Amino acid sequence: MATLHEIRRRIKSVKNIGQVTRAMQAVAASKMQRAQDQVKATRAYAEKAWEVLTHLAAQREVGEELHPLLQVRPLHTVVLVVLTGDRGLCGAFNHNIILKAIDFIEASEWPVELITVGRKGRDFMLHRDEDIVAEFTAIPDQPRLVDVTPIARVAIDGFLEGRFDQVSLVYSDFINVLSQRPTVKRLLPIMPAEIETQAMAEYIEGVMPPPETEYIYEPDPRSILDEVLPRFTELQIYQAILESIASEHGARMVAMRNASDNASALVEDLTLEFNKARQQSITLEIMDIAGGAEALAQARGS
Repeated sequence: MATLHEIRRRIKSVKNIGQVTRAMQAVAASKMQRAQDQVKATRAYAEKAWEVLTHLAAQREVGEELHPLLQVRPLHTVVLVVLTGDRGLCGAFNHNIILKAIDFIEASEWPVELITVGRKGRDFMLHRDEDIVAEFTAIPDQPRLVDVTPIARVAIDGFLEGRFDQVSLVYSDFINVLSQRPTVKRLLPIMPAEIETQAMAEYIEGVMPPPETEYIYEPDPRSILDEVLPRFTELQIYQAILESIASEHGARMVAMRNASDNASALVEDLTLEFNKARQQSITLEIMDIAGGAEALAQARGS
């Protein structure tokens, strides 16, 4: 059995860890709430952008080709954008996204290249010797659209240049604090007729295209599409990153709460062990005193 000093030291150490995990739980809860607010703030913009996009796409003249970002091509190479965190201590959050990405890679009939966002996904895929065409780390907890532009630029340029024929996203869809769902959605090509497989589907599936009304566009619908489609692609990535950030903070909050509860339970067990050890020590001392007194009494009687 451990000594009283060792048990007391362990109790102090566990209490200190518990204080840290409780502080991390509070910080994660605050950051998660801010991330949720950001997701809600961009929802109206996403709905209106999709409405405008579908109307513009329908303005194609007879014989005019679809915009390149709307064209469905035969698949030869697929790119998967993997959104993970830079840090751990968030339960199975990163692990679940990586497993979803691995399932996608192994199930694909075509070569899959990767764009990794986050250190955890990058490190794992490098360990597996996967083909990583670009990597991004240190995304802020409160990202701006400009922070997402380089990621979107790699995906859009590669698609337009024909280096890959489809771009998909794997990220964690935030359901609630206790539930985050790893999800794979298509990013490019943008297919207005297949909303359910498009990234941000949960925000745009209920959006109805505007009534068939003739509008005069300046300079022309095609030129506006050239601006709108890349922006909408950026928005899809931005929304997915916000979902992942909220999911990561939610997972971290739950993990730290569980760690705090475990620390409290361990302190109780160690306190009980400490009391038992102290009681045993006191009993032994009493027995030593009683034995000594008995020996002294016997010595005097003789």
